[in-house]
Amino acid sequence: MKKQISLMLFLLFAALASKSQNGQKSLTGYVNTFIGAADNGHTFPGATVPFGMIQASPETGNCSWDYCSGYRYEDKKIWGFAQTHLNGTGVPDLGDILLQPFTGSTERENYHSAYAKKVEIASPGYYSVILSDFDVKVELTATAHTAFHQYTYPANKGAAKLLVDLQSGLVSSQKQLHEHVIENKVTFEGDDAIVGYSRVKQWVDRNYYYVIIFNKPIFKTTLLPKTAGDKAPRYVFDFDLKPSEKLKVKIGISCVSIAGAKNNLQTESPGWDFQEIHHNAVKAWDRYLSRAEVQGTPNQKVSFYTSLYHLFIQPNNIADVDGQYRGADNKVYKSLSKTYYSTFSLWDTYRAAHPLYTILAPEKVNDFVNTMLMHFDRQGYLPIWTLWGKENFCMIGNHAVPVIADAYLKGFRGFDAEKAFNAINSSLTTNHPKSEWDIYNKYGYLPFDLVKEESVSRTLEYAYDDYSAAQMAKALGKTEEYAYFKKRSDFYKNLIDPESTLMRGKDSKGQWRTPFNRFQLSHAGDAGGDYTEGNAWQYTWSVQHGFTGLTGAMGGKLKTAQKLDSLYKLKPVQQGSGFVSDVTGLIGQYAHGNEPSHHVAYLFALLDKPSRTQELVREINDKFYLNKPDGLSGNDDCGQMSAWYVFTAMGFYPVNPVGGQYVLGAPQLPYISIRVTDNKRFTVTAEGLSKHNKYVQKVYLNGKVYHGLFINHKDIMNGGTLKFMMGNRKRDFI
Repeated sequence: MKKQISLMLFLLFAALASKSQNGQKSLTGYVNTFIGAADNGHTFPGATVPFGMIQASPETGNCSWDYCSGYRYEDKKIWGFAQTHLNGTGVPDLGDILLQPFTGSTERENYHSAYAKKVEIASPGYYSVILSDFDVKVELTATAHTAFHQYTYPANKGAAKLLVDLQSGLVSSQKQLHEHVIENKVTFEGDDAIVGYSRVKQWVDRNYYYVIIFNKPIFKTTLLPKTAGDKAPRYVFDFDLKPSEKLKVKIGISCVSIAGAKNNLQTESPGWDFQEIHHNAVKAWDRYLSRAEVQGTPNQKVSFYTSLYHLFIQPNNIADVDGQYRGADNKVYKSLSKTYYSTFSLWDTYRAAHPLYTILAPEKVNDFVNTMLMHFDRQGYLPIWTLWGKENFCMIGNHAVPVIADAYLKGFRGFDAEKAFNAINSSLTTNHPKSEWDIYNKYGYLPFDLVKEESVSRTLEYAYDDYSAAQMAKALGKTEEYAYFKKRSDFYKNLIDPESTLMRGKDSKGQWRTPFNRFQLSHAGDAGGDYTEGNAWQYTWSVQHGFTGLTGAMGGKLKTAQKLDSLYKLKPVQQGSGFVSDVTGLIGQYAHGNEPSHHVAYLFALLDKPSRTQELVREINDKFYLNKPDGLSGNDDCGQMSAWYVFTAMGFYPVNPVGGQYVLGAPQLPYISIRVTDNKRFTVTAEGLSKHNKYVQKVYLNGKVYHGLFINHKDIMNGGTLKFMMGNRKRDFI
C-alpha cells in the first residue's frame, strides 16, 4: 500500500514538475524514472538529457552487482549524488565524483542519510529529495556534459557542509572501491572552484577530467583521512550561507582534458539559473518523446513513454562540445560532426534498440556508424561493448556488424560504405581477443574442447553476424564475399542435435557433449558451459536469420511449433550457477529478462500460428512491463528491454534485425502515431482492443486489406496507417 501511495505522489509531483514553459503539459509527466530501479532492472532515477554524457543521480550503494546503476528503490539511505551512471547494465561502472550535502559534525562514520519516499521526486532532467538526517533539500538537473546541483540547507544548524568524494565509484567489491582510482590530481582555483583528473579502472580503464564550481566561496576545507589503497582525496567544504541562500554546484566533465571540461561547462551552463537548465532539459526530452503520440490508460502511457525515455538515454556522446574525444587507443582526436558515441551495449541493443533508432531517431544513425568506424580505426576491429570509448569485451559476437549492415540496407548513406564493409570483413576474419576464426572456419562451429566457454552461443551469434555481412556484401555487389559469409551463416546447422532437436555442444571429433543437461545455465567464465547467460532451451531459437533452416531440421512447421510451445510450458526452473540473476522473467523456460529470448514469441507467426504470438506478447506485456519500481523483468540493458515494449505496443517486431522486415504481432495500445519525417507520420490503430480482444481478426495497410506476415521498413517511413481489427477469436489465417 505504501508503494502505491508513493507512486501516486510521484505521478502528481512529476506532473507538476513537468509543465513546459508555455504552460502546456510536457510528455515527461508520463515518464516514471523509478521503473526498473528495484529488483534487477538496474535503472537510475536521476537527471540526464537524451544521449548525454552526464547522469546526475543518487547512490544508495556502490559495491556489488545489485548496484550497477548505484541506486535501488527499496534502500533506506542515500550515500550521495554522483555525476555518471549506466542504464540497466549487468556490470557496475562510473559513479564519478560523489557529492553529499550535510550539516553537523564533520567527524562521523559515514555521510549517509535517510530520506522519505514521499518527498523523492524524479522526472526526465530533474531529481529532488530531502535528506532527513540533515534536513537538506537536494535538486539535480543536467546538460549533456554538465551536472547542476542545488542544495537548500536548514536555517540555524551551523555551516552548510558538502562532502566531495573523488575516490568513490561503482565497483564489484569493497576492495575494488579503494583500488579503482589509478591516478588522480586535484587543483584548487581560487576559493570557489576545483579542477582535476582521474584515471580509473573497473569495467574499462578510462580517464575523466572535471571542473567543480560553487556559487559561494569555500571558507573551510577539511581533507578526510584516506583508506589504504585510496589514490584520490575526499574533502569536506564548509560554506557560509545566509538564511535564504542556496548552495549551487556545477560540474563539467570531459574525457579529453580539464580545458575541455571547462569549455563544456561554459558553453552549456554559463549562468546560475537552475530552473533554466531544468526547463532546457525538459524541452530536450520533449523533442524526443513527442515523436510518438499514444492513447491508452494512464499506466499504459507511462509504460510507453518511460520505455522511450530509457531508449534515448544512450548511446552517449562523449565528445566535447568542440568535437574532441579520446579514442580506444587513449589518444585525442576530433570529430567533424562533434559526436563520438559510446555505451554501445551491442549484444543487447542490435536486436531491437538499434532498429528502433532507425525509425524514431534516424538523424543519429549515421553518427552511430561513423563512431564505430572511428573505433575500428583505433582498435583494428569493430566495437563489441564500449564504455567511454574503451572496449570492455563484454558478451560475445561482434554485433556492430548487424547494426552497420541494417543501416546500409535501410538506405543510410552518411558513412563510407566501402570502408564500413572493409571493417566488417576484417572484424569477422582477423583474430582479436574475442574471436576464434581459424577454429570456426576449420570445423564449421566452435568445438567445446577447444573453446572452453560458450561454444554453442558463440557459434550461433557468429553465424548471425556472418548473415549480416553477407547481406551488405550482396547489396554492394561483392559476390565473392557474399558467398563466403553466406556459407558461414549456415554454421548454426552443425550444432542442431537430431535427437533432442536442441542446440548442443560438439567437440572437435564431432561428438556431442555427454551428458547433456538441457536446463543447465552457463555464462562467460563458466568452463564447460556451452551457453551465454542461458541454456539449451533458450538458445536453440537464436537463429534470427535462418528460421526456415531451423524449422526444416526440426521436422517442419508443425513439429517446430510444438517444440516451441513446449518452451513456454516447461517448469520455470533454473539449474546451475550461470547468471541465474539474468535469466529472469520466466514463462516456462522462456526468459524475457534476458535478450536471447526477445524475438522468440514472434516465431509462432512464422509457423502459421500468429494467434499464439498474440497471446504471448499480451502475457509478456501484462506481466513484465508494469508501472512500478520492480516493473521490469530484467536489466533494461541500455534500452533493449524498453525497445521490445515499444515495438510490441505498435504490433510488430524485428525478429531479424537486419534489412527492415518486422514480423506482425498484435498492438497493445489502441492508438500510436509516430513521426517518421518532418511531415510524415505512421499511425497504428487497434479497433476493438480490450482485455479479451487480444487476437487480430484483420489487418489493413493504408485502407487495403493486408495479408503479409511482415511490414516493411519503407512502408513505415513512407507514412500511412496500419489498422488492426481486434477480437476474441483466434484466427491463424488472416
